Amino acid sequence: MLGIIADLLYLFLIVLIAYSILSWFTVSGRLAYDSPVIKIQRVLSAICEPVLRPVRRIIPPVRVGGVGLDLSVLVVFVVVDVLISVFR
Repeated sequence: MLGIIADLLYLFLIVLIAYSILSWFTVSGRLAYDSPVIKIQRVLSAICEPVLRPVRRIIPPVRVGGVGLDLSVLVVFVVVDVLISVFR
């Protein structure tokens, strides 16, 4: 049972990485509204945002120059990685 939980957490890490990478492409705003990348981004957002949103309330994006650096993805990644090692 614990192995299944660890596998699901590992799958969530993969989704989180894909969500992060696709967010770099969608920020540029050069993709069409009906682009497959946008559709995939919406699905990944529906999975990741409920986890990331509470972390963003605690740790807001850090301003680096004119850009906000979102550390919530890194924090969630580390926490999930620790949970995987606990459940394995």
